[in-house]
Amino acid sequence: MIRVEPALVVALAPHGEHAVVARFLTADQGLVAAYVQGGRGRKLRPVLQIGNRVALDLVTKSPQQLAFATVHPLGTNMAMMHGPAALALVDYLASLSATCLNEGEAQPRLFPLFDALFGAAAAGALATDVGPALVRLELALLAELGLGLDLTSCAATGATSDLAFVSPKSRQAVSRGAGEPWAAKLLRLPVFLLGEGESNAAAIADGLALTGHFLAREVLRDGVAAKRCWTARERLVSLLTR
Repeated sequence: MIRVEPALVVALAPHGEHAVVARFLTADQGLVAAYVQGGRGRKLRPVLQIGNRVALDLVTKSPQQLAFATVHPLGTNMAMMHGPAALALVDYLASLSATCLNEGEAQPRLFPLFDALFGAAAAGALATDVGPALVRLELALLAELGLGLDLTSCAATGATSDLAFVSPKSRQAVSRGAGEPWAAKLLRLPVFLLGEGESNAAAIADGLALTGHFLAREVLRDGVAAKRCWTARERLVSLLTR
Protein backbone atom coordinates (compact mmCIF):
# COMPACT_ATOMS: atom_id res chain seq x y z
CA MET A 1 0.00 0.00 0.00
CA ILE A 2 1.16 3.50 -0.85
CA ARG A 3 -0.06 6.64 0.94
CA VAL A 4 -0.38 9.64 -1.39
CA GLU A 5 -1.28 13.08 -0.09
CA PRO A 6 -2.45 15.58 -0.91
CA ALA A 7 -4.44 14.59 -3.98
CA LEU A 8 -7.03 16.63 -5.87
CA VAL A 9 -10.20 14.99 -7.15
CA VAL A 10 -10.44 15.88 -10.86
CA ALA A 11 -12.70 13.28 -12.50
CA LEU A 12 -15.32 10.71 -11.52
CA ALA A 13 -17.04 7.93 -13.45
CA PRO A 14 -19.66 5.60 -11.94
CA HIS A 15 -18.79 1.91 -11.82
CA GLY A 16 -21.55 -0.52 -10.96
CA GLU A 17 -24.11 0.42 -8.34
CA HIS A 18 -21.92 1.95 -5.66
CA ALA A 19 -18.32 2.30 -6.86
CA VAL A 20 -16.54 4.94 -8.92
CA VAL A 21 -13.40 5.13 -11.00
CA ALA A 22 -11.83 8.37 -9.85
CA ARG A 23 -8.89 10.36 -11.16
CA PHE A 24 -6.73 12.35 -8.82
CA LEU A 25 -3.99 14.91 -9.46
CA THR A 26 -0.91 14.49 -7.26
CA ALA A 27 2.56 15.99 -7.21
CA ASP A 28 4.66 12.83 -7.03
CA GLN A 29 2.60 10.52 -9.24
CA GLY A 30 0.84 13.03 -11.47
CA LEU A 31 -2.57 11.86 -12.59
CA VAL A 32 -3.73 8.74 -10.74
CA ALA A 33 -6.75 6.62 -11.71
CA ALA A 34 -8.21 4.34 -9.06
CA TYR A 35 -11.25 2.23 -8.23
CA VAL A 36 -13.04 3.43 -5.11
CA GLN A 37 -15.43 0.96 -3.54
CA GLY A 38 -18.49 2.73 -2.17
CA GLY A 39 -17.54 5.96 -3.89
CA ARG A 40 -21.19 6.72 -4.64
CA GLY A 41 -22.36 5.86 -1.17
CA ARG A 42 -23.57 8.27 1.50
CA LYS A 43 -20.24 8.28 3.36
CA LEU A 44 -17.87 8.88 0.45
CA ARG A 45 -20.02 10.93 -1.93
CA PRO A 46 -19.28 14.22 -0.09
CA VAL A 47 -15.57 13.36 -0.02
CA LEU A 48 -15.36 12.54 -3.72
CA GLN A 49 -16.40 15.92 -5.06
CA ILE A 50 -14.45 17.63 -7.84
CA GLY A 51 -11.84 19.97 -6.39
CA ASN A 52 -11.67 18.35 -2.95
CA ARG A 53 -8.33 17.61 -1.30
CA VAL A 54 -7.91 14.03 -0.14
CA ALA A 55 -5.33 11.48 0.93
CA LEU A 56 -5.14 8.13 -0.84
CA ASP A 57 -4.12 4.67 0.27
CA LEU A 58 -3.36 2.94 -3.04
CA VAL A 59 -3.13 -0.78 -3.58
CA THR A 60 -2.02 -2.09 -6.97
CA LYS A 61 -1.90 -5.81 -7.69
CA SER A 62 -0.07 -5.40 -11.00
CA PRO A 63 1.01 -2.56 -13.30
CA GLN A 64 -1.71 -3.57 -15.78
CA GLN A 65 -4.54 -3.38 -13.25
CA LEU A 66 -6.39 -0.33 -12.00
CA ALA A 67 -5.33 0.63 -8.50
CA PHE A 68 -7.73 0.33 -5.59
CA ALA A 69 -7.98 3.44 -3.42
CA THR A 70 -9.14 4.13 0.10
CA VAL A 71 -9.92 7.85 0.28
CA HIS A 72 -9.53 10.10 3.33
CA PRO A 73 -10.82 13.70 3.37
CA LEU A 74 -8.36 16.56 3.80
CA GLY A 75 -10.42 19.53 2.70
CA THR A 76 -13.72 20.36 1.04
CA ASN A 77 -13.76 22.79 -1.87
CA MET A 78 -16.48 25.34 -1.10
CA ALA A 79 -16.54 27.01 -4.51
CA MET A 80 -20.33 26.60 -4.63
CA MET A 81 -20.55 29.25 -1.92
CA HIS A 82 -18.93 31.87 -4.16
CA GLY A 83 -20.98 31.91 -7.33
CA PRO A 84 -20.67 30.84 -10.97
CA ALA A 85 -17.12 32.07 -11.59
CA ALA A 86 -15.71 29.97 -8.74
CA LEU A 87 -17.64 26.91 -9.91
CA ALA A 88 -16.52 27.47 -13.50
CA LEU A 89 -12.90 27.67 -12.33
CA VAL A 90 -13.17 24.32 -10.53
CA ASP A 91 -14.81 22.74 -13.57
CA TYR A 92 -12.15 24.01 -15.95
CA LEU A 93 -9.18 23.13 -13.75
CA ALA A 94 -10.46 19.59 -13.27
CA SER A 95 -11.15 19.16 -16.98
CA LEU A 96 -7.79 20.66 -17.97
CA SER A 97 -5.77 18.38 -15.73
CA ALA A 98 -7.72 15.23 -16.59
CA THR A 99 -7.55 15.99 -20.32
CA CYS A 100 -3.97 17.16 -20.75
CA LEU A 101 -1.83 15.30 -18.23
CA ASN A 102 -0.59 11.74 -18.51
CA GLU A 103 -1.13 9.20 -15.79
CA GLY A 104 1.88 8.30 -13.70
CA GLU A 105 4.02 11.31 -14.65
CA ALA A 106 5.09 13.36 -11.64
CA GLN A 107 3.96 16.99 -11.72
CA PRO A 108 6.04 18.81 -9.09
CA ARG A 109 5.77 22.11 -10.96
CA LEU A 110 2.16 21.99 -12.06
CA PHE A 111 0.56 20.50 -8.96
CA PRO A 112 1.13 23.56 -6.71
CA LEU A 113 -0.35 25.82 -9.39
CA PHE A 114 -3.47 23.68 -9.74
CA ASP A 115 -3.72 23.34 -5.96
CA ALA A 116 -3.47 27.10 -5.45
CA LEU A 117 -6.16 27.84 -8.02
CA PHE A 118 -8.53 25.23 -6.61
CA GLY A 119 -7.92 26.96 -3.28
CA ALA A 120 -8.64 30.35 -4.83
CA ALA A 121 -11.98 29.05 -6.11
CA ALA A 122 -12.79 27.66 -2.66
CA ALA A 123 -12.02 31.06 -1.10
CA GLY A 124 -13.95 33.08 -3.68
CA ALA A 125 -10.87 34.95 -4.92
CA LEU A 126 -11.36 37.99 -7.15
CA ALA A 127 -10.89 37.82 -10.92
CA THR A 128 -7.91 40.19 -10.60
CA ASP A 129 -6.14 37.47 -8.59
CA VAL A 130 -7.47 34.41 -10.42
CA GLY A 131 -6.82 35.71 -13.95
CA PRO A 132 -3.03 36.16 -13.74
CA ALA A 133 -2.64 32.89 -11.81
CA LEU A 134 -4.63 31.04 -14.46
CA VAL A 135 -2.51 32.51 -17.25
CA ARG A 136 0.66 31.42 -15.45
CA LEU A 137 -0.74 27.93 -14.96
CA GLU A 138 -1.60 27.63 -18.64
CA LEU A 139 1.86 28.86 -19.62
CA ALA A 140 3.43 26.26 -17.31
CA LEU A 141 1.20 23.56 -18.79
CA LEU A 142 2.22 24.53 -22.33
CA ALA A 143 5.87 24.31 -21.26
CA GLU A 144 5.28 20.90 -19.67
CA LEU A 145 3.79 19.71 -22.96
CA GLY A 146 6.82 20.94 -24.94
CA LEU A 147 5.01 24.01 -26.26
CA GLY A 148 6.55 26.68 -24.04
CA LEU A 149 6.72 30.34 -24.96
CA ASP A 150 9.97 32.31 -24.98
CA LEU A 151 9.23 35.63 -23.30
CA THR A 152 12.83 36.61 -22.60
CA SER A 153 13.84 38.40 -25.80
CA CYS A 154 12.53 39.76 -29.09
CA ALA A 155 12.33 37.27 -31.96
CA ALA A 156 13.19 40.01 -34.46
CA THR A 157 15.89 42.06 -32.74
CA GLY A 158 17.05 40.10 -29.70
CA ALA A 159 16.11 43.01 -27.44
CA THR A 160 15.14 42.13 -23.87
CA SER A 161 13.24 45.32 -23.03
CA ASP A 162 9.88 46.80 -24.05
CA LEU A 163 8.49 43.41 -25.07
CA ALA A 164 4.86 43.88 -26.04
CA PHE A 165 3.79 41.03 -28.34
CA VAL A 166 4.18 37.30 -28.96
CA SER A 167 4.54 35.77 -32.39
CA PRO A 168 1.97 32.99 -32.95
CA LYS A 169 4.43 31.31 -35.32
CA SER A 170 7.63 31.29 -33.29
CA ARG A 171 6.00 31.45 -29.81
CA GLN A 172 8.59 34.09 -28.95
CA ALA A 173 8.18 37.62 -27.65
CA VAL A 174 8.43 40.62 -29.97
CA SER A 175 9.41 44.14 -28.91
CA ARG A 176 7.03 47.04 -29.31
CA GLY A 177 9.10 48.75 -31.98
CA ALA A 178 9.53 45.64 -34.09
CA GLY A 179 5.97 44.47 -33.61
CA GLU A 180 3.85 47.58 -34.06
CA PRO A 181 3.70 47.36 -37.89
CA TRP A 182 2.44 43.75 -37.53
CA ALA A 183 0.33 44.21 -34.42
CA ALA A 184 -2.82 42.81 -36.04
CA LYS A 185 -1.06 39.47 -36.63
CA LEU A 186 0.60 39.25 -33.21
CA LEU A 187 -0.68 38.40 -29.74
CA ARG A 188 -0.46 40.99 -26.98
CA LEU A 189 1.93 40.23 -24.13
CA PRO A 190 0.52 41.43 -20.79
CA VAL A 191 3.02 43.29 -18.65
CA PHE A 192 2.28 41.23 -15.53
CA LEU A 193 4.02 38.27 -17.20
CA LEU A 194 7.15 40.40 -17.33
CA GLY A 195 6.89 41.45 -13.70
CA GLU A 196 5.78 44.95 -14.66
CA GLY A 197 2.59 46.91 -14.15
CA GLU A 198 -0.75 45.82 -12.74
CA SER A 199 -2.92 42.88 -13.68
CA ASN A 200 -5.93 44.96 -14.67
CA ALA A 201 -8.91 43.70 -16.70
CA ALA A 202 -7.30 44.51 -20.06
CA ALA A 203 -4.03 42.77 -19.16
CA ILE A 204 -5.89 39.69 -17.89
CA ALA A 205 -7.91 39.53 -21.11
CA ASP A 206 -4.68 39.78 -23.15
CA GLY A 207 -3.07 37.02 -21.08
CA LEU A 208 -6.02 34.67 -21.46
CA ALA A 209 -6.15 35.37 -25.19
CA LEU A 210 -2.43 34.59 -25.43
CA THR A 211 -2.54 31.22 -23.69
CA GLY A 212 -5.91 30.41 -25.21
CA HIS A 213 -4.53 30.78 -28.72
CA PHE A 214 -1.90 28.09 -28.18
CA LEU A 215 -4.16 25.80 -26.16
CA ALA A 216 -6.79 25.89 -28.90
CA ARG A 217 -4.28 25.37 -31.68
CA GLU A 218 -2.00 22.79 -30.10
CA VAL A 219 -3.73 21.08 -27.17
CA LEU A 220 -7.53 21.32 -26.95
CA ARG A 221 -8.17 20.60 -30.60
CA ASP A 222 -9.35 17.04 -31.13
CA GLY A 223 -11.63 14.67 -29.24
CA VAL A 224 -14.69 14.95 -27.04
CA ALA A 225 -12.73 15.58 -23.83
CA ALA A 226 -10.68 18.35 -25.43
CA LYS A 227 -13.77 20.07 -26.81
CA ARG A 228 -15.51 19.84 -23.46
CA CYS A 229 -12.46 21.33 -21.77
CA TRP A 230 -12.37 24.20 -24.27
CA THR A 231 -16.07 24.88 -23.68
CA ALA A 232 -15.40 24.99 -19.92
CA ARG A 233 -12.57 27.45 -20.53
CA GLU A 234 -14.72 29.71 -22.70
CA ARG A 235 -17.35 29.89 -19.98
CA LEU A 236 -14.75 30.68 -17.33
CA VAL A 237 -13.07 33.36 -19.45
CA SER A 238 -16.41 35.04 -20.12
CA LEU A 239 -17.08 35.18 -16.36
CA LEU A 240 -13.61 36.47 -15.50
CA THR A 241 -13.54 39.19 -18.14
CA ARG A 242 -17.12 40.45 -18.25
